[in-house]
Amino acid sequence: MRSYRTLFRTPEFTPFLLSFAAFAAAQTIGGLALATLVFRATGSPLLSAVSMFGPQLAQLLGAAFLLSGADRLPPRAVLSGMALAFAAGTAVLALPGLPVWAVFAVVLLQGLVASLGGGVRGGLLNEILSKDGYVLGRSVYNMLWGLMQMAGFATGGALLALLSPRTCLLLAAALYLMSALVTRLGLTARPPRSSGRPSASATWRTNALLWSSRPRRLTFLGLWVPNGLVVGGDSLYVSYAPGAAGTLYACGALGMFLGDMAVGRLVPPALRPRLATPLRLLLAAPYLFFVLQPGAALSAVAVTVASVGFAASLVLQERLMSLTPDDLAGQALGLHATGMAALQGVGAALAGTLAQLTSPATAMTLMAAGSVAVTLTLAALGRHDKRQPAVPGTRPGVVSEAAAADQGTVRP
Repeated sequence: MRSYRTLFRTPEFTPFLLSFAAFAAAQTIGGLALATLVFRATGSPLLSAVSMFGPQLAQLLGAAFLLSGADRLPPRAVLSGMALAFAAGTAVLALPGLPVWAVFAVVLLQGLVASLGGGVRGGLLNEILSKDGYVLGRSVYNMLWGLMQMAGFATGGALLALLSPRTCLLLAAALYLMSALVTRLGLTARPPRSSGRPSASATWRTNALLWSSRPRRLTFLGLWVPNGLVVGGDSLYVSYAPGAAGTLYACGALGMFLGDMAVGRLVPPALRPRLATPLRLLLAAPYLFFVLQPGAALSAVAVTVASVGFAASLVLQERLMSLTPDDLAGQALGLHATGMAALQGVGAALAGTLAQLTSPATAMTLMAAGSVAVTLTLAALGRHDKRQPAVPGTRPGVVSEAAAADQGTVRP
């Protein structure tokens, strides 16, 4: 599947995207409004960053205990319920006089609920599309996320100039309700992909199996760490440039959109694997110049160029799927999504702490330098693996699933 026309003729693909679009718009508008509300109330870059990216950090708990539900629960019910839960939580955040500790309690609960979202959506997309359509479909999904971020942050910035942050949070809650409605009416009810009940033990066993392969480990780390460090730096836009934060987030979404479009539609499949490291380096390198504290215009250009590098995740997701059995695809994608979200939350907390001790510009530069160092380290480890002799019947360095089971890690 190499054309958008064929892709959009696939049954359920369009309502799947529409429900995600409403959810993504709600996240961007609500996240910017909440970060602005907290920053105005506390004056703290750390609390502002964590309020915006805290749900991602909380997803780490969900990945540890709830992720088996990504393959063991009906996807339509999970996505509808998650959107309703976010609508309720966002409405609570809009309550006047809500103390800061209560804000972070709601943010934690939202993160736990969201921990299933990446795996369920990724697994459902894998079912809706044929194997040869997954990369193109995922690129459209990522491009839509970029568009919704552009529209959401631009709209959110404009709305915050006209309305209060609490009013913007109520608008975000309405968008979450719209996402739940489109999911319920536009998607068919599907059975779970795997049998058995979701449980913490099943989650741990499958996560251990997924982690048992060194190539998968390096792929997960490549998806999580460089991205998380850069996004952590991005969380400082509000404190770095309060009047231009919405513009910077929108420019970042534009760059992500362009990168996903180029990699998903224009780059030949044989060339894609070679782009993982260059794209991850591009993601971080422009932020090294933020130590010079460029103005809003130059910052916007740097953010746009850097965000093209987010397309590395598309390349690495394709690699992850090639290394993962089909019946574990949902949990593998869920582990990727929750791990990446958690590292983004960790990155936001780290960047906020550095900004408290130094300045937002210095903190963003340090986070970018850390991302470059991690990318180069992972690239060196990957090259080392390719030079190792392969186990018969596997890629170089791959532990077979049977060998993993013999070592005590069994498929649930």
